[in-house]
Amino acid sequence: MTTDTTPTYRLTQFAHGGGCACKIPAGELEDIVRGLIGTPGPELLVGLEAGDDGAVVQVRDDLAVISTADFFTPVVDDAYDFGRIAAANALSDVYAMGGRPVVAINLVGWPRDVLPTELLREVLRGGADVASSAGCPVAGGHSIDDPEPKYGLAVTGLADPDRLLRNDNARVGMPISLTKPLGVGVLGNRHKATGEVFPEAIASMVALNDEASRAALAAGLTTATDVTGFGLLGHLYKMVRASGVSAVVDASAVPYLDGAREALRDGYVPGGTRRNLDWVRPQLEATVDEDELLLLADAQTSGGLLVVGGLPGAPVIGEITPRGAHALSVR
Repeated sequence: MTTDTTPTYRLTQFAHGGGCACKIPAGELEDIVRGLIGTPGPELLVGLEAGDDGAVVQVRDDLAVISTADFFTPVVDDAYDFGRIAAANALSDVYAMGGRPVVAINLVGWPRDVLPTELLREVLRGGADVASSAGCPVAGGHSIDDPEPKYGLAVTGLADPDRLLRNDNARVGMPISLTKPLGVGVLGNRHKATGEVFPEAIASMVALNDEASRAALAAGLTTATDVTGFGLLGHLYKMVRASGVSAVVDASAVPYLDGAREALRDGYVPGGTRRNLDWVRPQLEATVDEDELLLLADAQTSGGLLVVGGLPGAPVIGEITPRGAHALSVR
């Protein structure tokens, strides 16, 4: 009789947080970069000003290049799934701009004296598999010896400069659609604390936003962002602020992953989720309770697209309204 003595590593235990919940808080980040925008040239179609999902440079009358990067600490324990989720999350920024990813490079931090390099290989394999499914080759990258494991991609995409999805073009009277359910933040925090696995959450995070992006473009829509670390409320606030409008959210229409409300009830709320709500609260009018607001502010990793306009199969969760005393209303 033999005994398997191969050690099992829980990647989430080697980082202080997980996924996009580890973002620097939105308000703090805005204070850091304030005044660093510089003077954009005529080729820069989208820069730092509106806090959009990627930078866009026009290189021809009919062609624009999208540049973006995203990486984070493990949101799940499984190395292969971590790679898949991080890659899908990074590619999402290109889709959120209405583009098509064409090449990516790896961004890696790894505690090489603590975690075996075989695990890193699995992370990279997961990222490469998801990028391959997107038709986006991964061509090299950069790695450092890091006390915490981190992984992501820098991605280059292509788009039609006249058919971009931006976050500063929301128009009054249009519906707001959401293409993935919320809840991966609280479920991820439960996973980190208990080791419980939530297959539906993993499936949601590894799913690409390519079809939603193409559907938005086909419908002639012009405004979108993806829902990641700043939560639905945080990303919607950035959108309406950039567009000079307000928004009403119908809380009862927002979809959630199975187990999300139970995870909230049991106290598995990421610190990033609470910071998100604190950031938008001065701009918020709400008739729902604090738990509902926490779910709406939940820090997502590789979330769906938040699109101004109707999309087949995507629930309408609210409407763009004229700018009022509050940027956001939740009912």
